[in-house]
Amino acid sequence: MSEDLNLNGQCMCGAVTFTATAGKPVVVACHCDMCRRWSAGPFMALTCRTVDFQGEENIGRIRSSDWAERGFCKQCGSNLFYRIVERGDYQMAAGLFEDQSALRLSLQVFTDHKPDFYDFRNETKMMTEEEVIALYAPPQK
Repeated sequence: MSEDLNLNGQCMCGAVTFTATAGKPVVVACHCDMCRRWSAGPFMALTCRTVDFQGEENIGRIRSSDWAERGFCKQCGSNLFYRIVERGDYQMAAGLFEDQSALRLSLQVFTDHKPDFYDFRNETKMMTEEEVIALYAPPQK
């Protein structure tokens, strides 16, 4: 069994800092339309079971779908996280972590939405929108 990763991070201006716990050093790149509009490219994130925020009053939240919200720093605009509300875990923006040495890009999702102007050379598991929705989205009521 692998040991948990305890990582520290912050937004660009430092108004929001955090300590996060992740089970694996797996970075996911999401190529969906919303993430690319939000991040000006793929949103690269690390799944964290727990996140302890300092400066939480500086976090803005927007409900981006029926099941998820996105967080950002209200002071500098840094993208902080994507969170599936019912599951509770955070997809923390990988670029916010102070020590990124253990992190590895291991999965790409919404690959059928990726534009042709970029490609990653890393060999990763790749999932289409249909595969992601089937795995993570709550059943339609």
